[in-house]
Amino acid sequence: MISAWEKVSLARMAERPKSLDYINEIFTDFIELHGDRNFGDDKSIVGGIAKLDGMPVTVIGEQKGKKAKENMERNFGMPNPEGYRKALRLMKQAEKFKRPIITFIDTPGAYPGMGAEERGQGEAIARNMLEMANLKVPIICIVIGEGSSGGALAIGLGDKVAMLENAVYSILSPEGFASILYKDASKAKDAAENMKITAQDLKDLNVIDDIIEEPEGGAQNDLSSIANNLKKYIIKSIEELNKLSVEEMLQNRYEKFRKIG
Repeated sequence: MISAWEKVSLARMAERPKSLDYINEIFTDFIELHGDRNFGDDKSIVGGIAKLDGMPVTVIGEQKGKKAKENMERNFGMPNPEGYRKALRLMKQAEKFKRPIITFIDTPGAYPGMGAEERGQGEAIARNMLEMANLKVPIICIVIGEGSSGGALAIGLGDKVAMLENAVYSILSPEGFASILYKDASKAKDAAENMKITAQDLKDLNVIDDIIEEPEGGAQNDLSSIANNLKKYIIKSIEELNKLSVEEMLQNRYEKFRKIG
């Protein structure tokens, strides 16, 4: 059994598969769509249309880089408001054409810069959550690495919420938690243990629905195997949700998040 802090370290590994790795392994015919039709295109969020065993779906993911240059280009996976508005545009399009939505969550948090605040970062996150609560298509959300704060919640309100075994999901980073609560960021390891941020912790608390197992040592050691497990999980979840009426699905989604709150 590895510690919560060790899982934080695994979730942050540069070699760990990112959203595009899973998109390219799980789906076919992926067409990336760009821009929020208002300000610009945020490369820390990727999204578009793809096929899942021939079924059209909309896929959205927070995208980190694996090397320094790519991380700079992707803003280290920290979306600006236009990223969340791009995601919402794609989700509304999915609803119009009755496509299931799959999101991959992997972010240290929404970007906290002045420009992001000026362009309505908080409103963009809140708007996404409000809209996702009422979208009339199945939504599957999977935390594949870090899932921190509103940056994760903005694409994380789904009918099914799952985590990879070594992913973490929290209100903020352990370093931030330690700085606020203990006045000492060096106590991040202690914070990680106390925050209940691991997949097993959150499954026990009924915050998430399912845990997808990883290979020994982490997802980076066998991308093909874990992508296959994710594909099976997504297909099974969509099949289950398609058995419900739209009204039943929306009511279940409402009750799910009311209970968590």
